[in-house]
Amino acid sequence: MYEKERLEMVERLERTGFVTNRQVLDAMSKVPRHEFLPRQLWPLAYVDNALPIGSGQTISAPHMVGYMLEVLDLHPGQKVLEIGTGSGYHAGLVAELVYPGGQVISLERIPELGDQARKTLERLGYGDLVRVMIADGTEGLLQEAPFDRILVTAGGPGVPPPLKDQLGEGGILVIPVGGRTYQQLTVIKRDGDKFEERALGLVTFVPLIGQHGHKTN
Repeated sequence: MYEKERLEMVERLERTGFVTNRQVLDAMSKVPRHEFLPRQLWPLAYVDNALPIGSGQTISAPHMVGYMLEVLDLHPGQKVLEIGTGSGYHAGLVAELVYPGGQVISLERIPELGDQARKTLERLGYGDLVRVMIADGTEGLLQEAPFDRILVTAGGPGVPPPLKDQLGEGGILVIPVGGRTYQQLTVIKRDGDKFEERALGLVTFVPLIGQHGHKTN
């Protein structure tokens, strides 16, 4: 179902230059985005827009998902921490890119979303690759650190210090940084005790809520 629409979406992303990495494009060809959406939104699943998934959260537009995956430079065998499971779509794509031998741990602060994402990922065969946990993602997950890659899918006022601490040597962290409405997509690379930060452009993500993020009100 929707395979034609999914492949057309991937072709558009490649043609417009939003996504150029072949592995990322192949992953997006495989993972059924519609399965991560409320059924009434399935006809819109392969339009290049963000869509609501409940609890005031969204699934990011495909071009932004693909671009973030490119910047992360994912490879088989890597251990990845995702902050903000949301629908679970992003985690499914990461799982495709770190297979075989890789592991994805995804933290979600909203239990209803986390539980639904876990069920969807298990149904689609990613249960052994992706572990969804209900937690404050801004704290990271110290007991599982270090991570080769960290992906944050919500916009924070700054980079949470625990996430930088838990990034492994040579690791890459991608996070939107800024206000509640607009942020700069930021990539951080670790070299020993040094962190190289680079802004990639203006983006709009839901707020990153937590101890080291925005407050709820």
